[in-house]
Amino acid sequence: MDRIVLCGSLDFTREIGKVRRSLERLGLEVVVPKTSEMILDGDVSLERILHEKESGEIVDRARKLDPLTYYFNEIKESDAILVLNLTKDGVEGYIGGNVLIEMGYAHALNKPIYLWNSIPNLPYKDEIEVMNPEVINKDLSKLKTILE
Repeated sequence: MDRIVLCGSLDFTREIGKVRRSLERLGLEVVVPKTSEMILDGDVSLERILHEKESGEIVDRARKLDPLTYYFNEIKESDAILVLNLTKDGVEGYIGGNVLIEMGYAHALNKPIYLWNSIPNLPYKDEIEVMNPEVINKDLSKLKTILE
C-alpha cells in the first residue's frame, strides 16, 4: 500500500481529518501530524491546543512529543507528502515554519511534494518554489506518483 504523509498547520486539523478519510478511500495509508491525530482521536481538543499555542504552553508539549523527529521518520518511510495549505491569518495557501521544515526534509529525500493550493506569497516563497512542489488544487486524482 502506498503511504502519504499529510503536513499542515494544527489550525487545519479538521480539514486534515477530512482529507485523510478521502485518501484512505483511495487505498492509501495516511499519516497525519501527531497532535492532529490526538485531536481527531478525541484525546485533546483543538481549542485546548490553540489555547496552548497562544499561551506558549505548546512548546512544552512539543518538547515531550518531539514532533519533528517523529515526522521526519514518517516522511522517510513515505512515498510522498501532501501539504494542506489553506488560508490562515489572511494568508491564502499558508505554510508555516514546521511545514516548511518538513517540506525541506522531504525534498532532501527526493520525495514528491504536493500542495493542496497554490504556493503562498510569503517571504520564503522562493525556497518553496525551489522544492518544485506540484500544486493539485484540491484534486486528489493529481497525486500521480502514488496513485499509478
